[in-house]
Amino acid sequence: MVSQLIQDKSGADVVSKEVFVLPTSFAQARLWFLDRMEPGSAVYNLPAAVRFSGDLDVNALESALNAIIERHETLRTTFASVDGRPVQVIAPRLVLELPVIRIEGLDKTERSASADRLIGEEVEKTFNLAEGPLIRALLLELDDREHVLVVTMHHIICDGWSLGVFVREMSALYNGNMSGRAADIGTLPIQYADYASWQKEWLSGDLLKGQTDYWREQLSDLPVLELPTDHPRPRVQSHNGATDRFEISAELASSLKRLSTQNGATLFMTLLAAFKVLLMRYSSQKDLAVGSPIAGRERAEVEPLIGFFANTVVLRTGLSTWLTFDELLQRVKQTCLGAYSNQDMPFETLMEELRPGRDISRNPFFQVMFVMQESLASEIALNGVTLSQLEIETATAKFDLTLMVAEREQGLKCALEYNTDIYEKRTME
Repeated sequence: MVSQLIQDKSGADVVSKEVFVLPTSFAQARLWFLDRMEPGSAVYNLPAAVRFSGDLDVNALESALNAIIERHETLRTTFASVDGRPVQVIAPRLVLELPVIRIEGLDKTERSASADRLIGEEVEKTFNLAEGPLIRALLLELDDREHVLVVTMHHIICDGWSLGVFVREMSALYNGNMSGRAADIGTLPIQYADYASWQKEWLSGDLLKGQTDYWREQLSDLPVLELPTDHPRPRVQSHNGATDRFEISAELASSLKRLSTQNGATLFMTLLAAFKVLLMRYSSQKDLAVGSPIAGRERAEVEPLIGFFANTVVLRTGLSTWLTFDELLQRVKQTCLGAYSNQDMPFETLMEELRPGRDISRNPFFQVMFVMQESLASEIALNGVTLSQLEIETATAKFDLTLMVAEREQGLKCALEYNTDIYEKRTME
C-alpha cells in the first residue's frame, strides 16, 4: 500500500489514505475521460434486478454481497487523476450496507408498480468515479416472501459477463451462509489491475501493427449510416432513451438455429445478417457498419473476474439486393471471423490510431449496436428461494439504436433501445 499524491476533480492535489494506486486499462481510461466531459450521467450504469420468491435470509444475502466485494478488487476501486491521467485507487476494504425498503399498504398490482418506480429511480442515480463506491445494492420487500434485489454498477468496473460472475458467486456464497459451509468458488488467479498492467505491455509491436493495419483497411472510407429519423439530430449527441420490447417465438427461434447450423454460422451471425437487411431497407444503403460488444476474455485467468474486459468491434459488410440470404450470411460470417481474429485492439486505441472525423452529434464509426445477451436468473439457485430476472426500464441510450437479444426457453427476448431525441416510440413499434 502507498499514500499517493492525487488530484480531486477540481484539479487540487489531495493526499489519499492508504490505498493501492495502479494504472487503468484502455477501456477504463476512455470511460473516465467521457465521465469528465459529461459528469453526472447514468448512461454507463449497468443494473440488474432479480425477484426472490420464498424465505429469503436478508443477512445471508448482505454477507454474500460483501464477500464478493472483498474477493474482487475492482468493486473496491475508484478513480483519481495523476498528471491529468486516470489511475485506479483500490481500497483495502469496503463494506456495503444493503438497505431494505418495505412496500406496504398496497394491493399486489400497486406494489408491483411502486417497485418498478423505485427500481427506475435507483438505476438512474449517478456515480462519482472519484469518491465511489461504484456499486450499489437495494432490496425491495413486497411482502414477507417476495423481494426484489437491484444491483447497479458503473461500467468502468463491470461488464455484461461480470454480471453473470456476480450472480453465480452470490448464489454460491448465499447457499454457503445458509448451510454453514464454505462456498466452493475457488481462489482468483489474478485481479483486474493485473490485467490492466499486462494489457499495456502485451498490446505493442507486431501485434499492435497487424491489428491496426487490419482495422485501417476494414474501416477505410466508412460511410455514415443515414437512417430516417422522426426529429432532426441534435447538434451534440444526447443519451436520452427508451426501450421497446418484443419476443420471437420458440418455433421461429428453432428455425433460425437450424438455418445457422446449415450455413456453418452462429445464431448471432444469422440475426445480425437479418438486422442488416432491415437497416439496408430503411436506409437504402448497401455498405453498413454495426457495432457489437465482444467479451475480451480469451485467457482463462480472466474468466472468473469482475471487471471491464468487454471490447467493441465494428462489423462492416457490403450488401446487395441480388444476394440470397445464405450468400449474405456468408459475408456476415466472414466479417465476424475477421473481427474476432483482430479483437485485441481496444476500441479506444482504434480511435487514436485511425482518428475518425470528429462529429459531436454521432458516435464514431457506427450509430447502431447489436448485442446477444446472457440470461442472469438461470445462473442463480438459492436455498428455499425461486428467482426470476426482471426487465429494467432505463431512460438512457448509448447509441441511436441498440438491438439486444437474449435466448430463453420460450424463444428470443428482444429489446430495442433508441434515442428519444430523434425517434418516437410509435416508429420503434
